[in-house]
Amino acid sequence: MSDVSDWWQTAIIDMEPGRIHLRGHPIQNLIGNVSFPEMIWLMVRGDQPTPDQAKLFEAALVSAVDHGPQAPSIAAARMAVTCGLPLNNAMASAVNMLGDVHGGAGEQAIELFQHIETHPGNISGALDDWIALHGKIIPGFGHRFHRPTDPRAPRLMELVQEAVNAGACPGSYQKIAMAAEREISERKCRPIPMNIDGATAVIYAELGFAPPLARGLFCLSRSVGILAHAWEQIQEGGRNKGPTPPGYRWTYLEE
Repeated sequence: MSDVSDWWQTAIIDMEPGRIHLRGHPIQNLIGNVSFPEMIWLMVRGDQPTPDQAKLFEAALVSAVDHGPQAPSIAAARMAVTCGLPLNNAMASAVNMLGDVHGGAGEQAIELFQHIETHPGNISGALDDWIALHGKIIPGFGHRFHRPTDPRAPRLMELVQEAVNAGACPGSYQKIAMAAEREISERKCRPIPMNIDGATAVIYAELGFAPPLARGLFCLSRSVGILAHAWEQIQEGGRNKGPTPPGYRWTYLEE
């Protein structure tokens, strides 16, 4: 039996008939006593956040739930529903759209901030090295739709400062991100403010989450909007709705 029981090893759950312990806590002690964000933290990290950490963590999760049907993930969910798929398939289709370009900037922004951290006092050189390795697009800054300012980012940064003042996080990544914002804006000769990806990256980095978890947490957050849009589309009806109305055609390119 040890060969069977040792096939999977986990510190997340211990369970047998009539008993469920998550990270060492009986499930009945968690139900009604911890919030959903606190439960996410516990499951992923193994410990429990302080109230101030939980507040900041929840703010990041709330901020990224939706960005409208023009977002590829939301569009995919709604199109999936019009093809007759149920909610779970629509949600899976949508989450699978969240990759490096759409949904991955938060992870990349944490990597950027950690890269800058290895260049103390040399923000310009750090950015030059990053661009040489990753290209000219710098994750976490600017927005193709929200100009000049992504309205979510300033509020999140206010909450980061409150958390720093309360001793919930050190504020080091906040300073790095703000320094990067200034440097990028000076290079472009116009304001290039932090966007939602940069702001949530600051929060997740300040709270000690590894970069890949930023993408996973974004998937959890955006799943709320995905579910809402998929359900709305079910209620609206519609059949085989593609990305454009039927009257519009693509451009055919002759070889």
